[in-house]
Parts: sequence; structure tokens; C-alpha cells
Amino acid sequence: MSYVLAIDQGTTGSTVLILDRAGRPVGRAYSEFRQIYPKPGWVEHDPEEIWDVTGAVIRNALQESGIPAGEVVAVGITNQRETTVLWDRHTGKPIHNAIVWQCRRTAPICNELRRQGKAAFFQERTGLVLDAYFSGTKVQWLLDNVPEARRRAEQGDLLFGTIDTWLIWKLTGGRAHMTDYTNA
Repeated sequence: MSYVLAIDQGTTGSTVLILDRAGRPVGRAYSEFRQIYPKPGWVEHDPEEIWDVTGAVIRNALQESGIPAGEVVAVGITNQRETTVLWDRHTGKPIHNAIVWQCRRTAPICNELRRQGKAAFFQERTGLVLDAYFSGTKVQWLLDNVPEARRRAEQGDLLFGTIDTWLIWKLTGGRAHMTDYTNA
């Protein structure tokens, strides 16, 4: 028999379902993780904690289903979308907590880009409005505020991704750095 493992890595927790060929759930597990609020309007997650929690719920769902991991033939991931992680490509260690989609710390960057008349340019190039919700200004904030981050990125030592990218990278032992194009 073959099964699909579905990961729903949400804003407050991770859920895993094991589905049979008919799409029926045969195993399920869920666990929450910490929300970190360093300043008003700022929201962060510990990427390592997300990884640990996701691994635990995978193991728990497999145990509940009673199937061996080798019978999982596909993995699907849905995630909290614009939450942004930067990590060292050699060690796999995040350089900072993930900046969550809800975080408003980059609103001043967006406001400055608007003031410079660049809103239309960004919308034309990306299809998105300038807003702190999106990952681009989060990456800029990390590069500007984490010591050595910009230099390390320029040397090719850092990887960027949303949570799906982070989980795929971890699940593959660093062999795959990718995302779904709808998440990109």
C-alpha cells in the first residue's frame, strides 16, 4: 500500500495527516509552537522549533496510522506563506528567528519605497503591493540588521526561504532548496 503525508505548517502549530490512496486519513497529529513577540507589532518563530515540532508530529501521525515510513510515497506541504527564514547553507543553522507574515517591522521600509515613488515598479514587477506582509522587505531587514548577514549572503553562504522551503531543505538533508511557484 502507498500513502501521502500532508504537512500543514501553520502560524501557531503543525498538523500532519497520513492519507490512503482514497484520500482517507489514517493518521493525524498536531502540536503548537511558541509565538515570539520581541517588540509591539513584531512576530517571530524559532525555525528550529518549527522543524522539531514538525518532525514530532510526523512521527506521531505515522505511529497512529501504524504504517511504516517506507510506505509514504509523497509529501505535500502547505505553510504560513510569507514567513521568512535565512539560514547558513553549510551548517543548516538559521541566522535569526523567522520573521512571521504578521510582523509589521518592515512597514517603514515599505513606506520609504512608496515615498520614493517605487510602488508602481514593485507592483509591475511582482504583481504585489508594497506591504510588510511580503517576504522581500523581511529579507532586506534581516540583511541590514543581523551582523554579517549581508556579507555572508553576498558570498553565497546563506539560503532564503519561506517555511515550506525550510522544511523541504531539512527533510531532504539539505539536498533540495525549493518552493512551489505559487509560494514564490
